[in-house]
Order: sequence, then C-alpha cells, then structure tokens
Amino acid sequence: MALRRRQFTHASLLLPLLSGFSSSAGSVAVDSGHRKILLDTDIGSDIDDAVALAYLLRQPRCELLGITTVTGDAQGRAQLAAALCRTAGIDVPIYAGIESPLVVESMQTEAPQTRRLKGSQPQFANDQAIDFLRATIRAHPQEITLLAIGPLTNIATLFSRDPEIPGLLAELVIMGGKYSGYPTPWGPTEWNIIVDPHAAAQVFSAAVPKISAIGLDITWQVSMSPEQVARHFQQDPLLETVLDWSAVWFAERELLHFHDPLAAALLFNPGLCDFIAGNVAVNLESEPMPGVTSFIANTKSATRVASHVDPEAFFTEYFSVFASHP
Repeated sequence: MALRRRQFTHASLLLPLLSGFSSSAGSVAVDSGHRKILLDTDIGSDIDDAVALAYLLRQPRCELLGITTVTGDAQGRAQLAAALCRTAGIDVPIYAGIESPLVVESMQTEAPQTRRLKGSQPQFANDQAIDFLRATIRAHPQEITLLAIGPLTNIATLFSRDPEIPGLLAELVIMGGKYSGYPTPWGPTEWNIIVDPHAAAQVFSAAVPKISAIGLDITWQVSMSPEQVARHFQQDPLLETVLDWSAVWFAERELLHFHDPLAAALLFNPGLCDFIAGNVAVNLESEPMPGVTSFIANTKSATRVASHVDPEAFFTEYFSVFASHP
C-alpha cells in the first residue's frame, strides 16, 4: 500500500539535491504564444500547487480563465487560490469542486495550508465547478488548455456529463502517474492518480485531441531544500506568500519538489522536457494496487508522456516571470 501524502516525509533524501540554476539554461526554445488556461488543482496539500499558481499568475502569456479545486475541503482550497489571486491583483473565477473520489475511499480530506490564511475568507459555491468548466470550454472551442494538477475527479465528471467536451479542448495537461522505472520512494505509484484511479482511467481514455502527462519519475528530479526556497522566494509578494504557506509543508518534509510548476512551465516553454507518444493505462485491480499507471510507446497515440527534464532550464524559466515583474 502506498503512503498517504502527509506521510511522504523522509524519503526525499534518496536523491541528491539540485544545487542551483543559472541564466545559461535560457537557450531552450520558448513558445511565444499566449494560451487560455483552466486550472484544476488540489492546492493546500502539497505546496507545489501554490508554487504553480504563482507562476501562472505572473506569466504574461497566461490567460487564466478560471480555477477549480478538487478533493477534501475544496472550499478551503478555493480560499487559498483566491488569496494568491488577490495578492497578484488578478480577478479569476474560482469554484470549489468535488471532494470525494468516484469509487474509492477518500485519501485527502483536509487542506493543511489553510491554517496560514489570515482574516475572513470568501465563500464559494460547492456545486458549480463542473458547469463552469463546461460552459467555459464550450465558449472557446479548441482554444483552451486544461491543466490538471490534482486528482482527476472533476475532469472525469466533466467528461462524463458532457461527452463532447474532450474533443473541444486544445490540450489536456496532467501532472500525474509514473511512466518509467526512475526511482521514487513509492514504487510505481503517484498520488494524483491513486487518490482517484477510476477518474484517471476515464480521463486517459477520453478522446482529447492532445494529452500531455508529466509523471512523478520526471518531476521528482526537480527540487529545492527549505533553505533554497527561503532564499529564492523573497523576490515577489506572491512567492513570499507561498514561502509563508510552505512552513506547513516543511514541518514534515525535507524538500519541495516542483511537480505542478513543471507542468505549468511546460505550457510556455515546451522544450523543458522531452516527450514520447504512447498509450497510458490505469490499473483498477487490487494488485499491485489501484492507480498504478503503465505506458506503451505508440507513435499514433494522442497521448504523450514526459521522458526527460532539464532542471536548470526549468528553474530559469520559473523564476524569470518574477524577475521581470515590476
């Protein structure tokens, strides 16, 4: 049985720490176009969701059309997203989404970073997230990239309620799964998929024109220590807020892995990773456990998975949007 996220504490020491980054990595090709983005997130558990949202809010080529939250305490997660949007001075529609997985028992019922919120918080409707996603995608057919950086319950429910929606997306980008034998502490499992494996299976089988999946085997290679985070997250009010919230994360863990920020940065700098086209399957049986992903290369598939990352180029891309902000 895989460990729950709050137990993912000491295993980070298994891999060496990335020492830093420099501007020399900027030679990676950058996508210069603007993109319409919908973000589906479980912000409030792993700190990397907040790190990713901060990047999107400062990325000048990101047109963030809305944010939906998923898994337990979706209301608190929406409040965290709203706090970052307020700090950025950007008005973004935010909706609290579905809290319980489609079939399995919930493994993520709380959003610990809400303890860092100060003052009264806005309230969000709990039953409009799917309708919002549906209406927004239908209003912009073939224009929207749906960035899913949490368990896929909202996305599977959206696809189920309106089967035409997958074909109306420009792209679905998923941080989730594991697609190679690269060593990570939890064997073949990855959190976003095992939390709702049935949702993941539905999403990967949907007829989306393009699915890009960035797995734990790739994102695990991009990390910072608490000391590095403290040093680099003081250049912008958004990063300072994330730094404050990170105290909850680092109370039990020794590294921040940039899982979700890598998925976000790839939208605007696709050269950060190499990809391989193929078919993704999600195991729903008890063995080895529900949610284990498998990958078979297939050049004709609309799905592709990341196969290599340039960590130095990623860090250059990530912090560039803050360095350029007045």
